Amino acid sequence: MDVGGEGDRGKNPRIMERDSDSLKDQIAEPSWFTPKKLLFVFCVVNLINYIDRGAIASNGINGSLGTCTSTGTCSSGTGIQGDFNLSNFEDGILSSAFMVGLLVASPIFASLAKSVNPFRLIGVGLSIWTLAVLGCGLSFDFWSITICRMFVGVGEASFVSLAAPFIDDNAPHDQKSAWLALFYMCIPAGYAFGYVYGGLVGSVLPWRAAFWGEALLMLPFAVLGFVIKPLDLKGACFKSHILCPCGVELFLIYFVSSGFAPDDTGKTRTDNLNALPVSYGLSSVMKDLKLLLVDKVYVTNILGYIAYNFVLGAYSYWGPKAGYNIYKMENADLIFGGVTVICGIVGTLSGGVILDHMDATISNAFKLLSVSTFIGALFCFSAFCFKSLYAFLAFFAVGELLIFATQGPVNFVVLHCVKPSLRPLAMAMSTVSIHIFGDVPSSPLVGVLQVWFLSCIHKILIHKSIVLIKLSFI
Repeated sequence: MDVGGEGDRGKNPRIMERDSDSLKDQIAEPSWFTPKKLLFVFCVVNLINYIDRGAIASNGINGSLGTCTSTGTCSSGTGIQGDFNLSNFEDGILSSAFMVGLLVASPIFASLAKSVNPFRLIGVGLSIWTLAVLGCGLSFDFWSITICRMFVGVGEASFVSLAAPFIDDNAPHDQKSAWLALFYMCIPAGYAFGYVYGGLVGSVLPWRAAFWGEALLMLPFAVLGFVIKPLDLKGACFKSHILCPCGVELFLIYFVSSGFAPDDTGKTRTDNLNALPVSYGLSSVMKDLKLLLVDKVYVTNILGYIAYNFVLGAYSYWGPKAGYNIYKMENADLIFGGVTVICGIVGTLSGGVILDHMDATISNAFKLLSVSTFIGALFCFSAFCFKSLYAFLAFFAVGELLIFATQGPVNFVVLHCVKPSLRPLAMAMSTVSIHIFGDVPSSPLVGVLQVWFLSCIHKILIHKSIVLIKLSFI
């Protein structure tokens, strides 16, 4: 197809002008929507998404089961766990249920992004997210809230695969890692604010009100996804719906100009030609997935990211409860939230800035990831060797600073080790992988291990008691 070339000669000038204006409207960036404003919108949406994750894990919203003393005095349960009488395993499932929707919807949204305006996809996804969170507040048992959590994942899928590529496209050349770090800083910050938000709301209002508040916060951004004009995304093409004067509807496929713009090295990009012609359906997704699986850099990066999230997922969900039970923190939500938000912001931003300062390359990103993760793990492990709460918090804070410094570099590698047309799918499968093999199984597994460990301790104590009783008769 010849767009704007020799093939246009001889056409009716009015039709050409109308088609040109329509195409221009489809790809032109509104003057008021600058790259910085785009970054701000994505950061706020990401923050709200992880506030929801932190809130459902907080003591104020998640709550606890009712307990009975040896004298027969019983206290009623609190929050979601108390109202629905959930076991620790069922309670852990709530933190993982979103993964079902994310797993199913991520490849679909990533594939559609090649031919459909990504902002419309984000609008659809955030609308689903808003309705699902609203449904969490109206749930009446374990299965109803679990299904709503699954649809939360569907909504998130539209966002996670498209936000980072847009940010990378629009960030200044020497600040790409810093911009990505700012976006991913919202993950620990969102979790932390979620702990605080859940603790505050749960102390004065029913736990359901927390979900309704989140839905209200996200609603304007869902609407924005439908009204904003599309921006260009490297390696993508969009299907334009144009009405001809005769009333016959035509579908034109055009390619965004930025796909042929100079890349980071100043050379003209042509690798997005591999996306042409655009193919649809399961076969197209499977073909793209195969390309990702044979990319050694991508696979190595994701395997490390999975291990990272497995440990972090268990801490983020069970951390407040562990702090309350082990160190007798009366305000565990506020303490964990405060430490995590400070360390998450400082650590994540530092990682991006340091990588930019080192010269943002895949090789330097891997060096920074290795050093930061290794030293951070040593500090986190050492923290649990102290009985003092203050020593624990000090060492764990340093460990968190170093661990969170990986967020910018690891996602920089994901974006830059694949060709532009695969970036949405690469981001989607990165998110799916770290959840399905990382933080998703870690939460319920830790819940099961708690039950098993406590059962073993209980049996040992009973055995010791029997032995002592026998010895007393000897």
